[in-house]
Amino acid sequence: MLRQSQHQKLLQKLSPQQIQLMKLLQIPTANLEERIKEELEENPALEQGNEHEDANSEYDLQDNEDDDFDGEADDVELSNDTAEKVDLDDFLRHEDDEGGSDYSDDYYGSGDNERPGSPVRVETSFHDHLLDQLGMLELDERRHIIAEQIIGSMDEDGYLRREVTALVDDLAFGQNIHTTVEEVNELIKQIQDQFDPPGACAWTLQECLLLQLKRMMPQSAAVKNAISVIDNYFNEFIKKHYDKIQRQLGLNNEDFKEVIGIIIKLNPKPGNAFAILNKAESYIIPDFFVYNNNGVIELSLNAKNAPELRVSEGYKEMMRAYDRSEKKDKRQKEALLFIKQKLDAAKWFIDAIKQRQHTLLQTMQAIIDFQREFFLTGDETTLKPMILKDIAQVTALDVSTVSRVANSKFVQTEFGTYKLKYFFSEALQTESGEEVSTREVKTILNDIISGENKRKPYSDEKLTEMLQEKGYNIARRTVAKYREQLNVPVARLRKEL
Repeated sequence: MLRQSQHQKLLQKLSPQQIQLMKLLQIPTANLEERIKEELEENPALEQGNEHEDANSEYDLQDNEDDDFDGEADDVELSNDTAEKVDLDDFLRHEDDEGGSDYSDDYYGSGDNERPGSPVRVETSFHDHLLDQLGMLELDERRHIIAEQIIGSMDEDGYLRREVTALVDDLAFGQNIHTTVEEVNELIKQIQDQFDPPGACAWTLQECLLLQLKRMMPQSAAVKNAISVIDNYFNEFIKKHYDKIQRQLGLNNEDFKEVIGIIIKLNPKPGNAFAILNKAESYIIPDFFVYNNNGVIELSLNAKNAPELRVSEGYKEMMRAYDRSEKKDKRQKEALLFIKQKLDAAKWFIDAIKQRQHTLLQTMQAIIDFQREFFLTGDETTLKPMILKDIAQVTALDVSTVSRVANSKFVQTEFGTYKLKYFFSEALQTESGEEVSTREVKTILNDIISGENKRKPYSDEKLTEMLQEKGYNIARRTVAKYREQLNVPVARLRKEL
């Protein structure tokens, strides 16, 4: 039976301005410039430039009614009543009443710092490099298209990931070219044997390594033995069962060491040398700069990709023109409401950028205060246990806000460039009951592994004993977890000849 009822409940709802701020917070400096460009293209009332350049600016960016981000956006309707109620004083008040714009160099340190342009690198992709070599094969137009399809089916590592039958179908349906499995295999063989880099167009890692070894000149005894190892004992090789391989080939220690030396110099991913990464991934652009000035830690925010913004003077003049106009028909009122929307959006975006800078600085300063010893010395063992909640309590920000800042931002120090997430770690108790950072334990574990005898590497059990001797109360499974987080393989795979 269906019934209707009424009830009241409280809901927390984010305003459009709050959503915009949260999205801006998680954007790293490397991508902020692109985001600002998008906003400049979408909103003609927003433009680049310093508010202080225009002494006669009359648009107040610090409107008391809209300065906070916890209010809902005005619902603008194109009606005569609404147009009459537009308060022009909100838009025509002089900026100097409240000291002008806060969007200044104060957020970034000294205003004398240059903002050099980003370097532009010229790149050739792996696929372009292979396509440039197609001329060596002297193919007719039809076979040239087949070869292009083969090259286009390789991944960025240089491996062929499509079955030959699938390539035949792709050419038939996509290019209207009918071919055979034999013809495609023949072209694949030519690419494997003649194209640079060696090993490209292989199906598997084993085939990739064999292709590289077969291209080596001269074909010495060591190279032939290396081919035999990869061809006949590949599983034993990747598991480092060297003793078994050495007995099967009948090689002494010196000869076998030479064979392994040849193999480990091969490239398992021939396409990697030509891989083009996203600029934000290939270049780390720090969001913060932290320096030690005679014991005083100085923090500044990177403003390289954050151009100064202001409200368009042309749109402000349109508002003044409406104010002076005596005749206000429906078309003018609708135009006024459109202008108001754009001016509001511009103001909100500028306010959000300013709020972003403030939140970033506030969060980074709290991290510096918490990990002060590290920023003074650069010693990783001085890092204290710190979680997101610790910084949220100091800054009075939400944990999710601190998380957005920490996950995608970098800080440049005198000791290197670090991701903010690096400074967060859980606590581990020593035998004396003292809490230490898991980062400290990982650093010591890494030092122990780096100093081990690679002919007899330490097992996880031995590493656990050594850490416990140093006073760290830790289990073997935890040591294994930390070792994996450090990208260190098990003892057998760390063994060297």
